[in-house]
Amino acid sequence: MKPSLFPNRRAFLRNTALTAGGIFVPNLLISQEGGGKKLNVAGIGGAGGKGASDIAIAGEAANVVAICDIDRTRLADAAKKYPGVKTFESFREMFETMGDKIDLCTVSTPDHAHYPAAMEAIKRGKHVCVQKPLVNRIWEANELHEAAKKKGVKTNMGNQGHTKETIRQLRESMAVGIVGNVKEIHVWTNRPIWPQGNDAKAIYSGQKDAKPRKKDATSAPEAAGAIPANVNWQSWLAQCPDAPYIPGLHPFAWRGHREYGAGAMGDMGCHIMDGPFWACDLGEPYKLEAEVGELTDVSWPAWSHVICYFKHAKYGEITLHWYEGKKDGAAVKPPRPDKLAADQDYDKMGGGFMIIGDEDTILNAGDYCENLTIVGNKTKIDQFFKETPKTIERSLAPDKPQLELVRAIEQDKTAGSNFDYSVPLTKLCLFGNLAIANPGKVINWDAATQKTDNEDANKLIKRAAVRSGWEYSAATT
Repeated sequence: MKPSLFPNRRAFLRNTALTAGGIFVPNLLISQEGGGKKLNVAGIGGAGGKGASDIAIAGEAANVVAICDIDRTRLADAAKKYPGVKTFESFREMFETMGDKIDLCTVSTPDHAHYPAAMEAIKRGKHVCVQKPLVNRIWEANELHEAAKKKGVKTNMGNQGHTKETIRQLRESMAVGIVGNVKEIHVWTNRPIWPQGNDAKAIYSGQKDAKPRKKDATSAPEAAGAIPANVNWQSWLAQCPDAPYIPGLHPFAWRGHREYGAGAMGDMGCHIMDGPFWACDLGEPYKLEAEVGELTDVSWPAWSHVICYFKHAKYGEITLHWYEGKKDGAAVKPPRPDKLAADQDYDKMGGGFMIIGDEDTILNAGDYCENLTIVGNKTKIDQFFKETPKTIERSLAPDKPQLELVRAIEQDKTAGSNFDYSVPLTKLCLFGNLAIANPGKVINWDAATQKTDNEDANKLIKRAAVRSGWEYSAATT
C-alpha cells in the first residue's frame, strides 16, 4: 500500500480552515427571497449569442420576465422563444418600465457596456451575473466592486470554469504543496479568433469587408457610418461617446476594438488564468511588460506575450507569462515541457496553463482546469485529488454560473465568482492590457494608489470620456 500523502490530516485541516473555509461566506445584508416564489430575471444583451444561453440558464430556476438587446432581429426571435416576455432595446428603458418586477439580471453585452448595465441594476438593488471580463477599465472594476458592496447585492461573473470540481481540487492540492514552491506560471490561448491588429483596423474603417461569423452565413458588406436596420447603434454605444457606425463590430468582433473590447486577454484571461490565479493566491502584480505585433490605435494586437511580476508571501517572486495569437503563422505559446509524454500533441493544445514549482509542473490543456496533470507523473495528481481533504464549498450549480447566482439568492449564500473574487481576476486581465498597450516598456503598478509610473498607461485606467448623463460611480449608487 502506498503511504498517505497526508500523515497529519488534523494539522492540515487546522492550517487551512481559515483560508479555504472562508471562500463562501453568506452575505448577511441580503435576506432570503421568501416563500418558494421564483425569482424574476432579466437578460441584458440576452437575445442572441452568449446572452441567449446566459438568460436560458438563469431561467432554469427563475422566471424570465424581460429581455433587452440592441439587435432587433434577435429580439424578435427572443420574443417568439419567450411568449409574453417584455422586450426592450435599452436597458434604461427596461428598468424604468418594470424595474420593480426584476430581482436579478444577466449582463451579456459587449465589454464596454457591462459597467453601465451592471451599475444601473445595482443602483436599483438588483443582483447581477455579469459576463467576463466584468469591465474593460480598471477604474470601472473598482467602482463596480464598491457599488455592489454598498448596495448589498449578490453577484457572480460568467466564468463557468470557477464552478467546476477540478478547480477546487487544484486549489486544495496547491495548498498542501503538490508542486513545491511556485516560481513561474505560463498561460496561453489560441485567441484572437476574430480580427485584431491591422486586419481589424482595415475592417473598422470600411477598407476591408468583415467576414460572416458563420462560414455558411451571407451578409451584405457594411459601410462605415451606415447603421444596419436591425441595430440600435445608440443603445449599442451605451456610455461611450457618440461615434459613426463602425463595420465589423456587431455581433462578435467588438472584442478586438480597444474602446469596446478587451482583446484576447480580456476574453480568455478570466477563464484560463482562473485556476492559477485562485490556486496560487495571486494578488496584484507590481510590474508588467509586453511584446506585441500589429498593435494599432483602434485595435488590440494580432499577438502578444505579457509578463506579470508578483511578490508572494508564501512563494516569494513569481512571474506569470501570458501568450496569445500567432506570430509569423506560429502559435505564440511557451516551449513544450521537457517531461511531456511523447504521445501528447502539444501543438494541438490551443489553450492552457502550466504552474511550475521546484518539485513538479502542473499542466492543463484546455480553458477550464478540465485536463489537469502533473507533467511526467499523472499518478501523483490522481493521488492528491483522491486524498486531499475537501475544504472548499462546492458550487451550487456546476458549469452554470447564472444558475449558481439564482440558487445563492434563494439560499442566502455567496456565488463562487462573486465580485470579491472576480473583480481582482478581471483586473489581472486589464493589467495585462496596460502592458500590451505600451509594448517594450516596464510598467510599475502601485496597488495603493491604483496607478502606474507611466503617463500613457495611466490614461487607460479610466475611460477618457462618457456621454453626459452616463456618469456611474459607487458614490452615486
